[in-house]
Amino acid sequence: MGNPTESTTSSLKSLEIGDDSDLRVHVFSSSSELLEKLQQSWSSVEKQPYPAMYSSVYGGIILDPAMMVIPIDDHMVHRGHGVFDTAIILDGYLYELDVHLDRFLRSASKAKISSPFPRSTLRSILIQLTATSKCKEGTLRYWLSAGPGDFLLSSAGCPTPAFYAVVIDQEVSQHKEGVKVITSNVPMKPPLFATMKNVNYLPNVLSVLEAEEKGAFASIWVDDAGYIAEGPNVNVAFITPEKELVMPLFDNILSGCTAKRLLELAPKLVDQGLLKGVTTKYLTVEEAKGAAEMMYVGSTLPVLPIIAWDDQPIGNGTVGELTMLVSDLLWDDMVSGPDTQRIPVTYVE
Repeated sequence: MGNPTESTTSSLKSLEIGDDSDLRVHVFSSSSELLEKLQQSWSSVEKQPYPAMYSSVYGGIILDPAMMVIPIDDHMVHRGHGVFDTAIILDGYLYELDVHLDRFLRSASKAKISSPFPRSTLRSILIQLTATSKCKEGTLRYWLSAGPGDFLLSSAGCPTPAFYAVVIDQEVSQHKEGVKVITSNVPMKPPLFATMKNVNYLPNVLSVLEAEEKGAFASIWVDDAGYIAEGPNVNVAFITPEKELVMPLFDNILSGCTAKRLLELAPKLVDQGLLKGVTTKYLTVEEAKGAAEMMYVGSTLPVLPIIAWDDQPIGNGTVGELTMLVSDLLWDDMVSGPDTQRIPVTYVE
């Protein structure tokens, strides 16, 4: 057999010039033949990035990456009728699972998706999935969908909602190098959709692609009133010249779990005389660009320093000392925080 990619490319070229005489689409004669084909694509992968997945459609945990799939008629796929959330796995603990799970269910309620299980069962499934994966550092992502059923807009034809989750084996570490950002020209989501963590991420994707095309890491959204909103999948925070930590209000943007945790922790730096205050408020672009320091705040970061915005340096254009103190504060909470924040996982041997 030849290279599958080359064969596919050749077939597409034939279609482009209107000559499909050589195109022969393979028909899989059995599920076993299809499974063999799917497994071949994973056979050369040295390290499995997805050690385990849960699917309520299957009714259990899947260890074979070739079978980590969802139905094409799932309304999350073709209508975007689904919500998701993420928790960090670090040193064998799940960080902030409960607050993320609460937001997950709030998002589902806004999206008019019911859960096939009570909250306690969802939580138990996620912890068991993490244990079965044997992954002690990475991310746990999970979705609630209107479920499979048909290709209509209404979910009335979906027999039951679906719950999916996957463990992603990846490095989780502090970010100590600064990045550049731009102001996004891609329209931000209206409040109804911005405040629920739903799977409709095309605006987010386009805003990142726009930034990358301009040599930046990501972007900043500004709302119609001219106030700072958020990044494509993170919150944004600033250190003012007066050493106050400021974040935009969460009224019309996603209420970030990590951002809210930072607001709880940051008063420690005030008590130590390192910060003058901690607040959330409306920020104009002029005020924000006049900050001494700037950072992204999100679950998988937890803090990413920003050193330039629209090709203008933030402060002196280097990673700020207070930014790194804020980063240390969150990192210490992830590594050795209270039991309310960190859930231990008993791994399956």
